[in-house]
Amino acid sequence: MLETIYLTAIIVGICVFLLGIGIIFKKKFPNTHVSGNKALRKKGIGCVQSQDREARKENPHRIAERVKHEKNENN
Repeated sequence: MLETIYLTAIIVGICVFLLGIGIIFKKKFPNTHVSGNKALRKKGIGCVQSQDREARKENPHRIAERVKHEKNENN
């Protein structure tokens, strides 16, 4: 029973080691992000984080007087 567990642990350890060597020598991680997919970019599909970041940006074309006017009405 213990021999099977030891053998399994050794095999899993060797596999993890070999996968790690492949990543280290490759020096480039695959881009699994949605924005890294050319087909999705052509369709205009982006990730939620990018869309949220764009939505939170302040609009430089907004009318500043309107914002001031609303503040004065509340007082």
